[in-house]
Amino acid sequence: MIDQPAALLDDVRFDEDGLVAAIVQDAETNEVLMMAYMNEQTLEMTLETGRMTYWSRSRQEIWIKGATSGNTQKVESVHVDCDGDALLFSVAQKGGACHTGHQSCFYRRATADGWKDDGQMVFDPDEAYS
Repeated sequence: MIDQPAALLDDVRFDEDGLVAAIVQDAETNEVLMMAYMNEQTLEMTLETGRMTYWSRSRQEIWIKGATSGNTQKVESVHVDCDGDALLFSVAQKGGACHTGHQSCFYRRATADGWKDDGQMVFDPDEAYS
């Protein structure tokens, strides 16, 4: 996807744990789908392959989006913020982005009565992760 991904890494500021926030939005609708973290290796893999690849903080391992569920993300564009400490990816989303089966991880909205689930379910997580 990017011919020389290493040149782009110079402008990214990784935190003390070696991570950078990656905000992901749908290329067609601009809906924010999720936020995850990347380390230098997973960012380089993403830039080289065009397939979103993250660092799982809970599992302490590389996580290629869709490897288990089939709900993949193909990079359309990437931007870095002014400080270099956050990335914004525009992706072609196949299936849902959220492990709960929702289209977006931001499916709960604050109301006077608490959180309201107003998101769209697009797959069965029990089937995807069995």
